[in-house]
Amino acid sequence: MPGASAELTSEVQIEGKRGVEGLAQQKGIVGQGARTPGLPRELKSGGKTPWLPSELKNEGNPSILPSVSRTEGNPMTTLATQTMFAELMQRCLDAEFDETFAERGNFRRKLRKNRYYWYYQWDEGGKKRESYVGPVTDKSITDRVTRFATIKSDYKQRRELVRALLAAGLPSPLYPSGEVIEGFWRAGFFRLRGVLVGTLAYACYGPLLGVKLPAAALRTDDADFAQFWGISENLGESMRPPLEILRAFDSTYREVPNINDPFVTTRYTNILNFKVEFLTPNRGSDEHQGKPARMKALAGSGAQPLRHLDYLIHQPERSVVLYGGGVPVTIPRAERYAIHKLIVAVERQDQIKATKDIAQAGGLIEILARRRPLELAEAWAEAWAVGDRWKDKLNRGRERLSQEQQALLAETIERAEVARKRERKR
Repeated sequence: MPGASAELTSEVQIEGKRGVEGLAQQKGIVGQGARTPGLPRELKSGGKTPWLPSELKNEGNPSILPSVSRTEGNPMTTLATQTMFAELMQRCLDAEFDETFAERGNFRRKLRKNRYYWYYQWDEGGKKRESYVGPVTDKSITDRVTRFATIKSDYKQRRELVRALLAAGLPSPLYPSGEVIEGFWRAGFFRLRGVLVGTLAYACYGPLLGVKLPAAALRTDDADFAQFWGISENLGESMRPPLEILRAFDSTYREVPNINDPFVTTRYTNILNFKVEFLTPNRGSDEHQGKPARMKALAGSGAQPLRHLDYLIHQPERSVVLYGGGVPVTIPRAERYAIHKLIVAVERQDQIKATKDIAQAGGLIEILARRRPLELAEAWAEAWAVGDRWKDKLNRGRERLSQEQQALLAETIERAEVARKRERKR
């Protein structure tokens, strides 16, 4: 699990109480899988850090910036809680395979546009059927394909893990968020390379990174889902229409007309005014600017194009929503989410949402500076390298952080520079 590298060396002592410690019997952190990418292109190119604003550079004086260890940040969860969440995530991802693919079929690799993908094939009424699984390069998927015959779903045990994690203080989505996410998971949205974004995705970072996030930053009355148009167009498979999925558990959901094209729906709402919206990265052409895109993988329903979304949902990661027996989801990488929030905060007309953006970005920066410092520096560097407009937005968003958070971000980037210099000396 990201950020948790130690192993449990002995059984957790129960000492007369049940709960997290009583259930944490695993001898190590399973599903660790935290990516440690190479340094960004700017770090490898030599010289100073052009993507760090000059006023934040440490110019050789170590006393200017505080040590990362001085930031208290959000309270950490116990090692037992982190272990149990990792176990739950492993079980949920296994169950996802068990529930999606019947044992009578087989997995086959197929080459598409110079890349290999897994497809599940089976016979139905004398005809060959197939379903998209995921890229062969995704190690977690390939591992499950390899051991598919041994994977068995166990909802009851997963439900016990969820209850214990909730008792330990981890957040569960408020009604009706949980059933919306579970509904689209069961419909295959995440298998079709969709990504949960927004505050519901942010709530998943707490257990994933081993911290308790502030409750105020977790409140939301909408659920946002995103997918690349090119992926949706070329998968060759579709889930059921979103409205049909929503009405399966709440008949009050209805379509909200899109102001730019009343014939394409991107948003849905129910009697409680809970909103469900589908998004896709802006494709850049004036022809598509602001117009909803029809998505084949969403049964032809629409998705609203947004700027900067391609940066956010590139190379996402997996987590679990603590609802029911645990719902496996795909979310943006935490470091990209933090930097993206700095950018979108300065574009908001709604200052309440902008304040929430900065709160989420700042909270994640505090955590990631300890847990994923190189990844955080890389995410900043990639955004900084896009161009002057992005640099301006990054600077303006950074200035809204607290002084401590600004210094922490700068120190993290400077530490990445030190790592680059050490690499060069090897």
